[in-house]
This record gives sequence, C-alpha cells and structure tokens, in this order.
Amino acid sequence: MQEPLAAAAAGGSLWAIIPRMSAFALSILILLLAFSLLSWAIIVRKWQTFRQIDRQSEDFLAFFRKSSRLSEINSACEHYRRTPLSGLFIAAYQELNNQLQARTARERATPANPGHPALTERSVGGIQRALLRASAAELSALEKNMSWLATTASVTPFVGLLGTVVGIINAFEGLGLEKTASIQVVAPGIAEALIATAAGLFAAIPAVIAYNQFVHRIKNFGAEMDDFSAELLNLVERSFT
Repeated sequence: MQEPLAAAAAGGSLWAIIPRMSAFALSILILLLAFSLLSWAIIVRKWQTFRQIDRQSEDFLAFFRKSSRLSEINSACEHYRRTPLSGLFIAAYQELNNQLQARTARERATPANPGHPALTERSVGGIQRALLRASAAELSALEKNMSWLATTASVTPFVGLLGTVVGIINAFEGLGLEKTASIQVVAPGIAEALIATAAGLFAAIPAVIAYNQFVHRIKNFGAEMDDFSAELLNLVERSFT
C-alpha cells in the first residue's frame, strides 16, 4: 500500500491518491462529501428563497400602502405567498373578521357608526396575539434546515480531524514496521491523512459563511415583520376603534 501511495504522492496528483486510500479514510471522505452536498443544496435553496422574499416583500408593502380596502389586500395575498408579510396579514385579517363577527353577535353597531361594530382594546389585543403567532410560525419556516448548516459547520472539521489522526497513526505504525526510516515511507500516509482535514474544512467553511449570512437575513426579516405588524395594528385601531 505504501509504494503506490508514494508513487502517487511523488506525481503530485490528489486524484491518484484517493483511489488508493484505506477503507476508513474513504468512508470519512464519503461522509464529508455527503455533508457538503446537502449543505450546498440547502445554501442554494435558501438563497433563492430569500431573494424571492426580498422581492415580494417590497411589492407587497407597496400594494398594502396604496390599497384602501383590507379585503382587496387579502385577495391579493395569493400572489405574494413567498413573503412572510402576507402570512401575517392573513392571520390578522382572519382574527379581525372573527372579532367583528363576535362583536356583532353580542350587540348591534353603535349609533355613531351604524352597521360598523367598533373593536374594544381587548379585541385589538387578540389581533396582536394573532400577529405574534403568525410571526413565530413564519420565522420557524425561515429557519428550516438552518440547524443542518450549523451542524455541518461545527462537526465536519472534527470528522476530518478524526480521519487525519487515524491516518497519521497508521502512517507511524507502518513506519515502525520498516527496517529503515525515510520520508518516502511516512509521507504517503501523512498525505492521505491530511486529505481528510482538507475535506472537512472544504465542507465547513461554506456552511459557516452561509449560516452567518442567513441568520443575519432572518433577523432582518423578523424586524420587517415587527414593523409591518405595528403598521397593520395602527391601521386597525384607526379604522375600527
């Protein structure tokens, strides 16, 4: 095993070393490759999703602010399903209708505003709680698969290090069995071991960068949802109280 590895190392070809690696080292590489491929799939999917959210959130806010009827906005939410703001509006609109229907069932509209029941402070609090529940649900959807990126970022360097440590142990064990010690004997085993470390870093570094970027964008989405919730509550209070 050492002689073919030495020849491959002398040729300087990484792809020539990999087919001659031990079963344990290959299993480590396959595991790291699986981590890397899945994390890249999540990264690409998240990037596309967040890009669509940015675009639709801007369009939805523009439509919301220029529209004069809540029912019109509710009907348009079907065209803005990507943005979490539409989910917040739908939850608030449904709760608003429920509160108005419950208010109508208890008493008729006030004479000052015939046909239009007024909301109490308690009813507005119910709408606020509906917005909080919807916001939590939307944030949970945005955070989906983020734990896998965090796991990849934290675990893969240690998996690669495990492969490196075992490879170096095997290299020095083989060196002990040789009658003469030379760099040509130990270098192939060390080269094989270090490939695992490189593979672990290759899987971890993109996951770390993407995780930090996505966490930052999710925080921004959360701030946008808070601002929209406050704006919607102000509109409800002006119109129905």
